[in-house]
Amino acid sequence: MIRLLIADDHPIVRYGLVQIVSREVDMQVVAEAGDSAQALDAGQRSEVDVAVLDLAMPGRGGLDVLRELKRVRPALPVLILSMYGEDVFAMRALKAGAHGYLTKESAAGELVQAVRTVMAGRRYVTTALAERLAALVGGAMTPNPHEQLSDREMAVFRLLAGGHTVTQAADDLALSVKTVSTYRARLLRKLNLRTTADLVRYAVDHGI
Repeated sequence: MIRLLIADDHPIVRYGLVQIVSREVDMQVVAEAGDSAQALDAGQRSEVDVAVLDLAMPGRGGLDVLRELKRVRPALPVLILSMYGEDVFAMRALKAGAHGYLTKESAAGELVQAVRTVMAGRRYVTTALAERLAALVGGAMTPNPHEQLSDREMAVFRLLAGGHTVTQAADDLALSVKTVSTYRARLLRKLNLRTTADLVRYAVDHGI
């Protein structure tokens, strides 16, 4: 029996994922989580064989949760589930220790196969992502500017582009306003933009 943790802050999404898994005779959801703290707690339990982790949950960011889970349980396979396209966060998640990356749009058709793949000790990536990785490694493709942002810069970017003020972003990330302002300046420089409105347009254009 493959025992899963399903971590997502939307109850309807969790319910749907549980229903997908429940159709398999050799899979069982043994834990659910609605925020980062719950995901960390549940993921450390020995009865969890695979963690399916939403990238954006209340509390610590999904990548932070992923890194902490891998620190505590290095061998635990973690599948990242995200509303964001593969070109936005997939490589970032894989570098942080994820065993696979699924978009919520594709989860219904791919979750079971992805779970079986990571339980077999392999990485789960779509054909499109595998081709992108190969092109980047081979130098046939140049990374998008946002792919070269640090994880913290990306976290600030998402909040600002989502309508947060600098003060609100600082509160969400437990940082000072001055630190977030510094990150904002770096974002504008690295993305060759001038204003927060430009950040919003860039985010919309790239599906962030």
